[in-house]
Amino acid sequence: MTQRPFLPYPDKRLKTAVPPVAEITDDIRSIWADMVETMDAMPGYGLAGPQIGVMQQLAVVDCSEERGKAVLMANPEVLHASVQLREHEEASPNLPGMSAVIARPRAVTVRFLNAAGEMEERDFVGLWATSVQHQIDHLNGKMYFDNLKPMKRQMFLKKAKKMGAMK
Repeated sequence: MTQRPFLPYPDKRLKTAVPPVAEITDDIRSIWADMVETMDAMPGYGLAGPQIGVMQQLAVVDCSEERGKAVLMANPEVLHASVQLREHEEASPNLPGMSAVIARPRAVTVRFLNAAGEMEERDFVGLWATSVQHQIDHLNGKMYFDNLKPMKRQMFLKKAKKMGAMK
């Protein structure tokens, strides 16, 4: 297992939707192991492949208090999202020192390929739901602040540039 470096925003790979994974292989499992180690070292609640330059639909999420409960996902997609929203202050190691309050569905049902190579459907609620949606955004070439209204996003990016958070 290896900790991997984060791509600095505005690296164009962070704005690129990535292709799905064809099958779960030992190479994919090795990437997931690196992703979990990298996520735990942040520390953070999730990590998507593009954040570390892995241009495949791979994500890991662990919102457990004791850690060690990471959900490994390939090709995750939201099948159902609750109408009720939940606000959470989100951030990304790709744009250090910055964060924004984002409202997302409080609960989601997600389908993904798991580590056994099987299709799985799982319900995520609260912080888990927020993190899963955040990672799926990354896989689709979106950053969390892309969910802000245009004026607020413009102010956010201006502040990031002024603070030196953007390379």
